[in-house]
Amino acid sequence: MEKSKVLIIGATGNIGYELAKASLELSHPTYALVRETAFAHPEKSQKLQTLANAGAQLLKGCLEDLTSLVSAIRLVDVVISAVSAKQVLDQISIIEAIKKAGCVKRFVPAEFGVDPDKVQIGDLGYRFYSKKSEIRRIVEAEGIPYTYISCNLFASYLLPSLVQPGLKAPPTEKVRIFGDGDTKAVFVKESDVATFTINTIDDPASLNKVLYLRPPGNVCSMNELVDIWEKKIGKKLEKVYVPEEHILKIIQDSSHPDSTHMVFIYSAFIKGDHTYFDMESAGVDGVKLYPHVKYTRVSEYLDNSL
Repeated sequence: MEKSKVLIIGATGNIGYELAKASLELSHPTYALVRETAFAHPEKSQKLQTLANAGAQLLKGCLEDLTSLVSAIRLVDVVISAVSAKQVLDQISIIEAIKKAGCVKRFVPAEFGVDPDKVQIGDLGYRFYSKKSEIRRIVEAEGIPYTYISCNLFASYLLPSLVQPGLKAPPTEKVRIFGDGDTKAVFVKESDVATFTINTIDDPASLNKVLYLRPPGNVCSMNELVDIWEKKIGKKLEKVYVPEEHILKIIQDSSHPDSTHMVFIYSAFIKGDHTYFDMESAGVDGVKLYPHVKYTRVSEYLDNSL
């Protein structure tokens, strides 16, 4: 079967770059929509050159230019958005362009986190999740074929510090444990998220579904994370348990975006938003659907911190 042609919007970002690489590695004709200014940015320019050398076709355009969006989308079968969190509602222009183009077989909007329809944290997220749900409802109302990717936490976000905001590496003396330490969260390496995502795009089993990622070995409580780390360094850490009310006070006393880390920690390790529901009653289990995908486990990821 001929592989779908893929357009990545946001290919110079963290997850967008991994999505573009995975698309190329899995032999999909791959296009990247790129702002003119990106070519003058050293880091972004280097990423774009790497993608181009690997076979990606770079198309100049932006979300504010509907003509460039429609022109790019008409070249492909699948559109994957990897825009930043602050641009979530800007995806309305992508949806409009998809409708105008009339050729898209699947749209993957920029989620790549906790399922926004499942979070239980009320207004703490500064509409971080409600905006993503809003995009879902528009996609569905317009009848656009979709796949939503719920990977929970990127491994690079909190795992390098062992979920210790303010640290860049795991602690070696004292560790804060949020809540009772038994609620489980999910961490997935960005390159693995990308590989799972690209596997969906020609698969009818994931069409109009939420693809959930809870890879065995990557679903861990804070107590389990600390235990893994203690075994690696060969010593016990002093544990300081931070109760729910203290976490809420920290969030209340902090301003956005400084409170973002704590909001994510509260969602994951207090409310259990990653794991409280059954995946297969709400969508599909990506690990079961694509057992051939090799992924990095939490313990392996932490090996790089030694």
